[in-house]
Amino acid sequence: MTVKASGDTSPKPYIGRFAPSPSGPLHMGSLVAALASWCDARSNDGTWLMRMEDLDPPRESPEAADQILFQIEALGLHWDGPVLYQSARHAAYQEAIMALASQGLVFACDCSRQQVQDHDGIYPGTCRDRSLEDRPGMALRCRVNDMTLAFDDRIQGRQQQNLAREVGDFIIRRKDGFFAYQLAVVVDDAFQGITDIVRGIDLMDSTPRQCYLQQLLGCPAATYAHIPVIVNQDGQKLSKQHMAAPIDTTHPAPLLLAALAYLGQDPDPALSAAAPGDILAWAIRHWDPSRLAGVTVLPETQPV
Repeated sequence: MTVKASGDTSPKPYIGRFAPSPSGPLHMGSLVAALASWCDARSNDGTWLMRMEDLDPPRESPEAADQILFQIEALGLHWDGPVLYQSARHAAYQEAIMALASQGLVFACDCSRQQVQDHDGIYPGTCRDRSLEDRPGMALRCRVNDMTLAFDDRIQGRQQQNLAREVGDFIIRRKDGFFAYQLAVVVDDAFQGITDIVRGIDLMDSTPRQCYLQQLLGCPAATYAHIPVIVNQDGQKLSKQHMAAPIDTTHPAPLLLAALAYLGQDPDPALSAAAPGDILAWAIRHWDPSRLAGVTVLPETQPV
């Protein structure tokens, strides 16, 4: 059975978001994602929200959230409304877990990561006959059905995934007690009324799980557009894990022009002498995500 990720198709005001994890300051890869999301929202006369996905304290640095917000503002990418911090949303995530549990869709699991990797990374259902045991050292997983979930990505085209065969029952609360990204992002997108999600293609594999949770929790479906990621000379995605250099916002104009070039927008050479506000105004007028159609990776160029 194939299920299409869908929701109310009546027109809604555009609401987008940028949702970084505060594990370090912004690098060029995260700037490109932020700018793409911002341009898409502003070119559609939409709202652009900021969410700090501070769900994983062991991997976060105390100053990173403020650093990221400072960098975004310094580049002129102003957001609408207050910043939403996921660390303040634990009660909402627990409520969602109980809603899933009431449908018989949650079970406890103490399988190790290696045990799952032994099955090619696809959870084999080892613990799915267990009850909901809420005790330390147990992860909570959401049951999936043998179904193919499909969605239409605005940039990458038609996508589909069989959750049971390609993912398996997935974690919604980790063994250490922290809530999983898959659950939190769905709960918060619904809470913030997000209609359009523009993000890196490295997160596209997660989208069917999120669409599945949207259906189970009765949340509105969002529209997705996954942009290519920048990779270094070793073919690794630019990330804090791979020591990507933080951006220096002292001179924002070259950074914005470089990010627009990565996004295939071919900024006017005359903009090299323009103020950041003028560059962003040009970007809104000329924003065309179709220029990225089918592109999945971008080679890193020289640092700005």
